[in-house]
Amino acid sequence: MRKRASYTPAFKRKVTSVLFSPRFCFVIAGMSQDSQHGKWSVSSSDDDDEDLPPSGTPSKPSQAPTSNHSSRSSPVPKVENVTLEVTRSSPVPKVENASLEVKPEPCPTPALVVGSEARQQAAKNQMNPVKYESSPSLAGKRKMDPADGSGWALSDSDDDDDDNAKKKTNPPPTRKVPSPKRQKVAGERPPSPHGRVYYIDEPDDFFESSVPCLDDMFRFYLNKVTGLDRKYNSGALHIRDILSPLFGTLKESVQFNYCFDIAWMVQQYPPEFRDRPVLIVHGDKREAKARLLQQAHCFPHVRFCQAKLDIAFGTHHTKMMLLWYEEGFRVIILTSNMIRADWYQKTQGMWMSPLFPRLPKGSSDTCGESPTFFKRDLLEYLASYRAPELEEWIQRIKEHDLSETKVYLVGSTPGRYVGPDMERWGHLRLRKLLYEHTSSIPDEDQWPVVGQFSSIGSMGVDKTKWLAGEFQRTLTTLGKSSLRPNPPIHLLYPSVEDVRTSLEGYPAGGSLPYSIQTAQKQLWLHSYFHRWQADATGRTHAMPHIKTYMRVSPDFTELAWFLVTSSNLSKAAWGALEKNNTQVMVRSYELGVLYVPSAFNMKTFPIRKNPFPFSSSSSGFPVPFDLPPTCYTPKDQPWIWNIAYSRAPDTHGNVWVPT
Repeated sequence: MRKRASYTPAFKRKVTSVLFSPRFCFVIAGMSQDSQHGKWSVSSSDDDDEDLPPSGTPSKPSQAPTSNHSSRSSPVPKVENVTLEVTRSSPVPKVENASLEVKPEPCPTPALVVGSEARQQAAKNQMNPVKYESSPSLAGKRKMDPADGSGWALSDSDDDDDDNAKKKTNPPPTRKVPSPKRQKVAGERPPSPHGRVYYIDEPDDFFESSVPCLDDMFRFYLNKVTGLDRKYNSGALHIRDILSPLFGTLKESVQFNYCFDIAWMVQQYPPEFRDRPVLIVHGDKREAKARLLQQAHCFPHVRFCQAKLDIAFGTHHTKMMLLWYEEGFRVIILTSNMIRADWYQKTQGMWMSPLFPRLPKGSSDTCGESPTFFKRDLLEYLASYRAPELEEWIQRIKEHDLSETKVYLVGSTPGRYVGPDMERWGHLRLRKLLYEHTSSIPDEDQWPVVGQFSSIGSMGVDKTKWLAGEFQRTLTTLGKSSLRPNPPIHLLYPSVEDVRTSLEGYPAGGSLPYSIQTAQKQLWLHSYFHRWQADATGRTHAMPHIKTYMRVSPDFTELAWFLVTSSNLSKAAWGALEKNNTQVMVRSYELGVLYVPSAFNMKTFPIRKNPFPFSSSSSGFPVPFDLPPTCYTPKDQPWIWNIAYSRAPDTHGNVWVPT
């Protein structure tokens, strides 16, 4: 029996629309223990992003109605104000109690529950808010002991005891309950340190009305984020921009993804393309598949292709669009799920191909190949699905000229591979590309590896089991050098404080599913962690769902290579060697693109210092976060999605408490 996480907020509201849709927010019962930020519960399960149920997992009948992770309207109970004395672990901007009413947006279909069980629960918790002061875990003082919160923290700190002593001598004032006679103001919302525009509503100029100024050299783009200064969205793209007629007259499309909200997806197509055929490639099975198909019952132009997942705990995690126009063909490889919550207040990335023209009639299948063999590799990836539904798309790709492509495809498909096939997929595919298409660099031991991701799988009892063994060997490969360097490895993963102060607040952590069960087994990993900071791109408070890996110079001004991908830090995504390194097993479908300087006639990529606003004179590669990365302090803790954070409210005045 799984217990659910209760998301506890601070405002009396009548909510009829889900503003956010985090990915995970349930907690499994078992052993219980207090932590610095609240109380968490542990079970024997070992969940991570790839192990969780696919989209469409049902809620239990005994629970209150839930909402999908797009903005579907659904009534929720009214939450009364409660006054409690609370203690904050760190200062946050003052948040006043307020009443608010959020109007639902029009929906073509009734409210729908989609996504993993945890993502559904997070959406439900946001629809049933409880005031910050009313959290049961905050009632009364709790003495911190040496084990309090240290089961998964990086280290203990003597400063914690000093802080607690100060709190005992200077108790915080009791927050007052607003008068019940206070008049409700239509549309009133609680204040935020990020300003009143941090909500999901799109500004009038959010979507492009003319062809935007884009980076035609690297073709790597971030998504637009609501609530940012306008300049930080200049040169960024929203899904409506991607599907806009500005980029071509659409005839048909394919959407590969992990999580879908079909009704929302259809609405993102412009009206003139909204009834054009769409093929959905997914990994859902049984009941989840039935619910996914049910979503499309009123969209006859939507068809489905189920990806084969024959190895346990694998997922169809690839995120790609194939767009067939009257003018040609285009490929988009991205990091966003096909749901509303992934497109507004998270940091996401994508590679958008050039418009590939049609080849002259009678051209051979090998025509239109790029120096990076992108056409061959894309056809091989699509063929790995062994799906009749993709055959016509394979033929279409053969009929187009992909020769302008300058990136290499790095994919994963489920299976156990031996011999030469071991280098076709996963991290061994990346290793082969780095071996063949990069060059050794003087003092390469000093060039750090940087990995950035939104989910973490089980790495083993120590670093040699996978991370510092086979995976590090891949990431440190540079050309045909026989050296086995041991450079610094910086892993970027948001801390609790990063999530707490984000645009979405604690619900942003629903899409950062590092579980307490996994974290406790690999405390050694946390010494690698660095915080999410992205001031250069204006996205410090937009939590990352993007995944990037790179090799950077010691002064953090150059790149030896750069990868954007759907692959998180997990063996399921990247593959793991077996049978004395004679076989590799990959569980999931993943896809990304690799940038190497040689494909651009360069020795290294200079890093663009100020990626926004983009202009035609901009030069250098736009890394999506700040370099050098900022290491965790002794007080920082990695975000763990299934434990409580109740001692300090987030930017919405809410806390995160499992119940």
